[in-house]
Amino acid sequence: MRAGVVQMTSTDDVAANLRAAEALVGDAVAGGAELVALPENFAYLRREGLPVPCAQGLDGEIVGFLRALAARHGIWLLGGSFPEATAGERVHNTSVLLSPAGELAAVYRKIHLFDVDLRSRGGAEFRESSRVAPGTEVVVAKTPFGGLGLSICYDVRFPELYRAQSAQGARFLAVPAAFAVETGRDHWEVLLRARAIENLAFVLAPAQVGRHSAERASYGRALIVDPWGLVLARAADRPCAIVAECDLAAQDEARAALPALAHRRL
Repeated sequence: MRAGVVQMTSTDDVAANLRAAEALVGDAVAGGAELVALPENFAYLRREGLPVPCAQGLDGEIVGFLRALAARHGIWLLGGSFPEATAGERVHNTSVLLSPAGELAAVYRKIHLFDVDLRSRGGAEFRESSRVAPGTEVVVAKTPFGGLGLSICYDVRFPELYRAQSAQGARFLAVPAAFAVETGRDHWEVLLRARAIENLAFVLAPAQVGRHSAERASYGRALIVDPWGLVLARAADRPCAIVAECDLAAQDEARAALPALAHRRL
């Protein structure tokens, strides 16, 4: 199975972001990708804590765009995340998976919210929870190539989430992100490779890259990692799509040779 991940520099211009996503998904499909993943906040990105004027439901423009794009190309398409409206004042940071028929196959709402203060390391303070309500459900989507565990960005620091996904049959772990530069340069690849090794799973990590506004920049370096923790593909420091072959037979061999998942005691 060939998988593709997209790297973008999204802004607060939804129409421009959707055009960019459409072109980059097309690039991944041209590379043979059967599953393509977009980054966190692919349709709209501004500094955490500010109002989100484009919040919408699963029946809105953004999911409609993803439905049409998946059906046009006949691919599995992960919409990294978008601001999903709720009954309250806050939104959910929501990831959706679309089938090749354009049907909604899975919905995940980000559980762990990015409330950190990086000012001592030359960064900014983030309070995602001021505008985003946390989700509560662990989600593993069923696909023809195996279970796909859904997560978003800061979730990657909580290995228990991915262990729960493995217990539910995940062979792939999706981690769409808009990682801060200050943490990304030291932690991004280490964390992704660790999650792959721990769960003997493929990790698909689309990313935001570069400067989105005067107040916000992202680290980038989107990755595809194999179950042994080896990097199959790494994005350059610009908007692009990368594609890699994901050998499911080799994954089965790795899990048989190193049956750590079967040796769990806790």
